[in-house]
Formats: sequence, structure tokens, C-alpha cells
Amino acid sequence: MGNEKFSSRLAGFFRMSMKDRQQKIKELCELSQEDLDYLADSSATLEKAGQGFYIENTIGVQQIPLGVATNFKINGEDVLVPMSVEEASVVAAASNSAKVTRAAGGFTTSSTSPIMIGQIQLINVQNPFYIRELFLEHEDEIIKIANEQDPILVKFGGGCRGINVKVLLDTITEPMVILELLVDVRDAMGANAVNTMNEAVAPLLEELSGGKTLLRIISNLATRRLVRAKAIFKTSELETKKFSGSEVVDGILNAYAFAEADPYRASTHNKGIMNGIDAVALATAQDWRAIEAGVHTYAAIKGTGKYTSLTTWEKNADGDLVGTIEIPLAVGLVGGVAKIHPIAQIAFKIMKLSVPGGALKLAEIMACVGLAQNFGALRALASVGIQAGHMKLHARNLAASMGAKGQELDKVIELLTSRDLKVTYDNVKSIYEEIKGLEH
Repeated sequence: MGNEKFSSRLAGFFRMSMKDRQQKIKELCELSQEDLDYLADSSATLEKAGQGFYIENTIGVQQIPLGVATNFKINGEDVLVPMSVEEASVVAAASNSAKVTRAAGGFTTSSTSPIMIGQIQLINVQNPFYIRELFLEHEDEIIKIANEQDPILVKFGGGCRGINVKVLLDTITEPMVILELLVDVRDAMGANAVNTMNEAVAPLLEELSGGKTLLRIISNLATRRLVRAKAIFKTSELETKKFSGSEVVDGILNAYAFAEADPYRASTHNKGIMNGIDAVALATAQDWRAIEAGVHTYAAIKGTGKYTSLTTWEKNADGDLVGTIEIPLAVGLVGGVAKIHPIAQIAFKIMKLSVPGGALKLAEIMACVGLAQNFGALRALASVGIQAGHMKLHARNLAASMGAKGQELDKVIELLTSRDLKVTYDNVKSIYEEIKGLEH
């Protein structure tokens, strides 16, 4: 780094106060006082809420804008949806897409019980199929031990509901037996509860099998915790200056067919869906990495057995577009950071979520946002093209980096569009300088 004294070996760094860590990084990395002030200001929310959700070696907060998507009607109820995302146009696209669905009554949803899967891996097992049957014979005892670990969860109607046992013969090391706990986690994401049950059950499994338990961990592929959403997008609402509504419908269907058939397209198609789902997850302090892992794995194993679209799009008898989505979503209102994060708590209030039942409702809202986001992207691709909107945003970012603010940003876009200029640094700079010259 050009600094002979620089070292990333910072003994005792984790023991410092956040203020001292900030100062240490300032000195070590030659940050400015302005940089330090930004870090200090960013951490105000953490300090106000206490140290309950600090991560290791915290020096500040990487802030992401929090917006509210409008126009959502879900199961007959109007809902405002908090979304936290760094990419412009995501909240607008979700809001616009939700507006289109209102002509046909909005979104409808359904979901399964909030069952999470805990996995316990046994190795060094002789006669694995015999052991599988033995575990199934002791199901009641296994469930009893699991539920003793979380009487509060059981009190509120949750707990271990059953087990599943599978034998993996074709591994790169040795055959193994996997026992899965099926746990209803109610309004929690469930990782802590499930992992505690896994640990408690492991000794009995070793005693019964003579084998050794190795991994005892929750699965993020929550195939028993599915959420579904559907909506009708009326052809009459899809007409543009260049395309009829039916042409837009046909364009969307062809775009969907592309994603359904080609995993390279499906990857970007599903990324657009997750633009919306992740934004709600961030706003509500959910484990978005777990959500991403589960959703994309589900896209790879459902249906055809290859990675494909998370949504389906069809044309109904009236010629209207019908969209559906089915995904695994493990989210929670209790436990973890969501319970203590002040912004997450505000987000829950905005969506009118509470215990009991709030976690399922949150998952259903997220599925609706994902479906709306996918529609918005497909409609843009099938009509005006996705790049037109992105280039306007790129122009705004370029102008902002030059110092443009407020109405200046709008004026830059207006002049670029009216003069049919390409969005380049030089063109944006020229127009911005022209605007500033006019002001003076």
C-alpha cells in the first residue's frame, strides 16, 4: 500500500471501543477527518440501540436507502412495503407493477406451515439402511428430546413435527446417514432453535447407530416452508405508445420462455426477482444470504431439474397475463437481529406485522414483491428495453458525481433526452456546465 508501517495485524482491535477503532483506521489508512465524521455519523443508530447487533470490529454502518413501495393490494388488503436497496428504479418498478395488478384485484397468496429442516450427519455407520429403519422406530423419542430444548416454541404451537431419514451411498468419502428434524418455528427464522435441537438429538443417534455425528446444522433449502403468489396483469393496462397490450403480453411470454429454457438467461431473470425480495429482507433485517441460497437452489431442483425461472407466466382465456411464483422463504419477526433492529421494527409497523402469524405474512409480501419486480423487468425488456431507464439513472449518477443536486439532476436528464444525446461522461459534463453557466 506504499506504507512500510502498514500492517493488518491489529492486536486487540476487537477490544477497542468503536470510537477508538474508527480513529485507528483513520490513522492507519490515512482517512480524512470528513471520512471519520461519516463513519461516526453512520454508527449513531447502532449506539442508540445498544450493542445487541454489532458485528466484530465494527467501525460504522454501510447505509442503504430505505424506501416504501406503494400500490400493493395483497389478499384484498392494501400494504405499504419498506424496501432497502442501493439500486435506483427497483422501488419504482415494484410500485408501478403493483399498480397494474389492482385492475384485477391485486395479488393473492398462500403458504405452507413454517417448517424448517435440521440435518444431522452420521458417518462410520455399518448397515446404513438398517440404521435408517432403527431411527424411524425411535421417532417419538427423537421428537421428545428435540422439543424439550424449546418449551416456549412448543407453548406457542411450534416444535419438532417429525423426522426424515435418508442414506447417501454415493459420496466422495463414505456412505452416510442423514437424519432430518422437521421443525415448525412459528414466527422465527428458526436457525437457533433448530440447531439447538440438532445438538440435543445427536448423542441418542450415536448411541443407536454406533456411528459418529459430524455436522448438525439447519438447511437453508426450506422446501417445506414455501410461499406462493399470483396476479393477473390485464392487457388493457399494458398498452404503450409503440405496442398494443397483446403485443406486450406476447413479448413477456417470449422473454419468460427464454429464461425457462436457458440457465444463462434464468440467472439474470431471477436476479431481478431477488432485487425486490432482498430489498424487503434488508429493510426487515432478515438473513438475505440464507434466502438467496435457498431460492436459487430451489430454482435448480424444481420442475425440470435444471436451473430455471422462479416465476411462471401464462395467458388466460381473456388474453390477460397471469404470473405466479413459488419459493422457499425463511423469515422471522422474533429472534435474531430483526427483534432489536429499530429500522426493522419500523418496517414491521409499516406493514402492520405482528406475532402470531406475522412471519408468514411477511414471506407472502416478499413473494408478491418478487413477482411484481419480475413483471416490471420483463415488461421493460419486451417493450421499451431495460437500458433506457438504466441509462437515465446512469446519467443522474454521473451528474451527481459532478456536484449536481435536486432540480439540476432533472434538468440534465431533460436536456439529454430532448437533444437525443447518448449518455456519456462528456455529454453529461457539457450539459451540467451549461446549466451552471445559465444559473450564473
